[in-house]
Amino acid sequence: MSRLLFDHIIPAGEGFTHLLPQGCRFRITDLEGNQAVDTLFYAHPDTAEHYDATATLRAQRKIYLTTGSRLISSRGRTLLTITEDTCGRHDTLGGACACETNQVRYGLDRRYMHACRETFLLLAPRVGLNARDLAHNINFFMNVPVTPEGDLTFADGISGPGRYVEMRAELDCLVLISNCPQLNNPCNGWNPTPVRVQAWL
Repeated sequence: MSRLLFDHIIPAGEGFTHLLPQGCRFRITDLEGNQAVDTLFYAHPDTAEHYDATATLRAQRKIYLTTGSRLISSRGRTLLTITEDTCGRHDTLGGACACETNQVRYGLDRRYMHACRETFLLLAPRVGLNARDLAHNINFFMNVPVTPEGDLTFADGISGPGRYVEMRAELDCLVLISNCPQLNNPCNGWNPTPVRVQAWL
């Protein structure tokens, strides 16, 4: 029988961090639908090894993540494997929103709106990380279509209430999550909502 390690609701715009022991099942549930969940993974205890989007996409030869995708580290090891996915695909190209990119994309008055990079910066010291340790992230449930010309576009999500993605930790990992507060594009349906995170061993 599985042992519950944690069961936590992350409010819209807030963050979460926890250790995922090797072999555990880790699930993120989109409670109300159309919510982007920006996520970073690091090996533990050596956090110099982290999720590597380029290595992951090269290994699977696909630009989106879904069931069967191996999340590859900066040292070529598999950190986690996606074992179940009721959404269908997840982005790892778009990166995390930041105050600076909000300003460039949406106007000077958006410079002071909260963003995922700021959430990561708040979480990082709790687990011995700093700004230089922030790597490229996964945007679970986020819809980022790629045009024939290779441009990235932000579109309404393809997730729905209760859809989830579940992973198996292949190594001891730290997870850092920013439940995206973005209000300037449709990645959250213009209305950020809570998500649920759970893990079992």
